[in-house]
Amino acid sequence: MRKLIVTNIVSLDGYFEGPGGNVMALPMDGAFDSYNAERLRTADTLLLGRRTFEMFQGFWPTVAENPAFGPVQQEISRLDNAIDKLVISDSVTLAPTAAWTDTTTVVSRAAAHAHLADLKQSDGGDILVFGSHTLWNDLLAADLVDELHLIVGAVALGGGTPAFTAANSLRLIETRRFEGSDNHLARYAKVYA
Repeated sequence: MRKLIVTNIVSLDGYFEGPGGNVMALPMDGAFDSYNAERLRTADTLLLGRRTFEMFQGFWPTVAENPAFGPVQQEISRLDNAIDKLVISDSVTLAPTAAWTDTTTVVSRAAAHAHLADLKQSDGGDILVFGSHTLWNDLLAADLVDELHLIVGAVALGGGTPAFTAANSLRLIETRRFEGSDNHLARYAKVYA
């Protein structure tokens, strides 16, 4: 059975993004990038909502060949380019010549839970969610998330989009400090009744 793992950065005061939807208000440093690369190495499916897919598709495909970026970001780009992507959306259409079209499948929101339940039962690596706040909260409510890997950023935003939209029971399974970073990892398993 495959694990569905949500990996995201949140502020100390529990926000997924800052005021006005500003995700760049969070301290996404080298430790954040390194952890994301680590997670991508164990996954074979990247699960995204529409907004995150469009943002990633507009940024990551060319980073691998761009010398302005460091080796970890270039690795993330190569991994993102190669991995199967599953987008949950009722509005995304894939242009034949767009980046990632050949590695992306779009599933409607109505079919998403059944599709993911079947996918989790198949053989393969982790199913990884980055960003996609609305999607991962829906998957938590549907009892489809196995683990949350939250990078707790060393910033209090004082407002923005709360990370969670409903109450959830979680069990701490790991914490990790990152050398040279004020961010840390809090890894949780979802507790289901």
